[in-house]
Amino acid sequence: MTLTRRHLNRATLERQLLLRRAPLSTAEALTHLAGLQAQEAQSWYVGLWSRLAAYDPSETSRLLGEASIVRVGLMRNTIHLVTADDARWLRPLLDPVIERSTMGVFRRGVTGVDRDELVTAARAILAERPMQFAELGRALETHFPGRDPAALGYVARAWLPLAQLPPRGQWGRKGRALHMPLDDWLRNAPALVPDNVRAPERLMLRYLTAFGPATVADCRQWSGLTKLGEVVERMRPQLVTFRDEQGRELFDLPGAPRPDPDTPAPVRFLYDFDNLLLSHDDRSRVVAVDYTAQGFGYDSPEQPRSLLVDGFVAATWKLTGDRLTIRPFRRLTASEREEVEAESAALLAFLAPGRAHDLVIDKPSG
Repeated sequence: MTLTRRHLNRATLERQLLLRRAPLSTAEALTHLAGLQAQEAQSWYVGLWSRLAAYDPSETSRLLGEASIVRVGLMRNTIHLVTADDARWLRPLLDPVIERSTMGVFRRGVTGVDRDELVTAARAILAERPMQFAELGRALETHFPGRDPAALGYVARAWLPLAQLPPRGQWGRKGRALHMPLDDWLRNAPALVPDNVRAPERLMLRYLTAFGPATVADCRQWSGLTKLGEVVERMRPQLVTFRDEQGRELFDLPGAPRPDPDTPAPVRFLYDFDNLLLSHDDRSRVVAVDYTAQGFGYDSPEQPRSLLVDGFVAATWKLTGDRLTIRPFRRLTASEREEVEAESAALLAFLAPGRAHDLVIDKPSG
C-alpha cells in the first residue's frame, strides 16, 4: 500500500498528540513521545501545552525538581527532556552518538588523555558542587595541565553522562546550566548499563510509536544511531510495511493509528527545536517550505518557531515583549485566520496570563 504525504501527515500528527490535546500527564506524554528536545531552557513548555489537555506547567517543574523527569544530552547529542526511567536506558544506548559528535569537535584537545582518569577526575570535581561545562573544564585542567579546558569539559560530558539541573528549565525560573553525574542526580537509579541485545529494538518501537510510519533513515535522523537497518531487519516479522509516494519502504507497528488523510487538523503552535520538525529524514510530511528563504539557516542564530495550519507548517511566530507576530507563508483563508487568532489568544493566556498583548499577522511572505 502507498501512503500519500497527507496520510503520513495525519498519522504523525496523531502520534505527536497534535490532532487533539491528550488527557495525559507530563510523564505519560514524555513516555509516549520518547521525550522532547529541550535545548532551550523554557520554550519546550509550548510543545507540551500544544499537546496536552488542561496542561499545568507547575507539574512539569515539580517533576524536574524531584528528578522524576530530567534534561540530559541524548538523541543527536542534544538536550532532551525524558522520564528518569527512559534516561537510564537511552543514555547508554546513545553513547556512540554523543561521543562521535563530541570528538568531531574536541578530539585534538584530549588526544592521549586516559578516559578512566578523566571520568574519575570529573566525578570527584562534581561531587563537590554542580558546574557549567566551562567551570568543569577549568577544574579538570589542574589534573591535565596544558590541555584545552573547553575540550576537557565537553569530553567529560560525553564520557560521563551528566544531567542539567533545575532550577534551569523550571517554569518561570532562571538558573545557570549546572551539571552533575546523571546517576547521582537520579539518586537510587539502577546502574546505567546498556542492554545491547534489546535496547536498539526498544528504541525503534518507541520511535515508531511517536513518529511512524517511517523509514530507517528517518529513525537515524532522529536518534543519530547507525546500523539501524540491521535492527529493522531483525524486527521485520513484528512490523507492517508501506511505501511512500517516492517508493521508499516505510515501517510501522501493526496496531498504530493511521487516520484518514481528510481528518481535520487544528492550528497548533510549535516551539523552536520541536521534535515534529527534527525527527524525519524527509520532513515533507509536515514542512513544505524552505526555511532559508524565510531568513532562517546556518548563519541565523534564531531557530524557527512554526505554526501548523491544516497539519502543515504555514507560518512562523515570535513573541517580543507584549507582541505576538505571525508571519504566514501563504494567504490564510478567513476560517484559518479565525482559528489562528483563537489559538494565539490561548497561547498568550498560557505564556502570560492576565497581561494584554497585541497580535500581528503579517502579510504572506511568499
